[in-house]
Amino acid sequence: MTLRTAGQPRIAIVGGGIGGLATAVFLHREGLPCTVYEQAPQLAEVGAGLVISPNAARQLRRLGVMETLRERAVQLDTGWEFRRWEDGTVLSSENLTDACERLYGEQTYTAHRADVLNAIKAQVPPESVALGHKCVGLDTGATPRLHFADRRTVEADVVIGADGIHSVVRGALFAATPATYSGICAFRALVPAAKAPEFALRPAQTLWIGPDHHLVHYPVSAGELVNLVAFAPAGDYTVESWTATATVEEFLAEFDGWDRRLVHLIRAAGTPGRWALLDRAPLPRWSEGGITLLGDAAHPMFPFFAQGAAQALEDAAVLARCIATGLDDLAGALKRYEELRIPRTTRLQTVSHGRSHINHLPDGPEQRERDAAFAEHDPLVANAWIYNYDPDVALEGGVTAQR
Repeated sequence: MTLRTAGQPRIAIVGGGIGGLATAVFLHREGLPCTVYEQAPQLAEVGAGLVISPNAARQLRRLGVMETLRERAVQLDTGWEFRRWEDGTVLSSENLTDACERLYGEQTYTAHRADVLNAIKAQVPPESVALGHKCVGLDTGATPRLHFADRRTVEADVVIGADGIHSVVRGALFAATPATYSGICAFRALVPAAKAPEFALRPAQTLWIGPDHHLVHYPVSAGELVNLVAFAPAGDYTVESWTATATVEEFLAEFDGWDRRLVHLIRAAGTPGRWALLDRAPLPRWSEGGITLLGDAAHPMFPFFAQGAAQALEDAAVLARCIATGLDDLAGALKRYEELRIPRTTRLQTVSHGRSHINHLPDGPEQRERDAAFAEHDPLVANAWIYNYDPDVALEGGVTAQR
């Protein structure tokens, strides 16, 4: 049953991933009880690694989980290390150790998604999580009503759809629009450190780029594992699922002719996951009445700027504050939330989409021009608009937090 305290709204969060749980923590910090409805019988993160950029670390610290997470996360010494596909020539490399905290007040880390989820979960009161609740429908009337697969129903004053790229809540709010076929698929795997080549164990985020492909690796789980994710032409593959798999041979075939060191890394990966990147245009609005969206349900984006989880955390921080300061007009509070967030997430969706073309240029004049530009480019400074963002400043009418 959705928790209700006298004089406070009933708040239901659909989805117990990073964004949904972070929203619950931020709401509780504002003195607002809520219930997270998760379809799985236990909270667990499907997936592998993620980059915790300074804007994400800022929110994790405010959630009170950063010190715990540091026990399992890996602080990066090097980021944006671009290498040429055929021989590993370093095209650019960013020293994060000194510059990152000086510029943004936080370091950059890599972590296993499960470690991030577990750290946030520990801050959520157990009675605020309802497991085994698969949402299958939503009535969008004056009082929203959630319908679950076991025929249970729940009414709430506020419904937050944090239920991912296949969001039931989004489907109830807006007419279904089919995803666009991107022509790109991704492979992912976790490699035990004991089996990984030495070059992949460094505290570095490394991106190998080449014609129609790129491959990223970095350590996670206190250095016990290496996260590996690679992008390639999808052909006729259109399955968008984090649980679909490929074979090592299929993975290797995509990187035939690349630096031989990558062969060792891929072979050590075991059975890789594989999913298609399907493109979705940014939504012009996220809310209707007492219902809104958050994270991938609101703004699914290509992973090329590593901002999916970071933007869900930012959403959570802003949404909680908007609700807490707008209890007399909840629909207005949700509108304020989307007005604050949509311009930023739309921009990130757009730049993430365009990055695949840059990374996947065929060898030739345009590729050589790009490689030369890498040597002169400082991505840590150039992306200040991403890393400087502070929800508190945005709520007060600013854009970034100058640190």
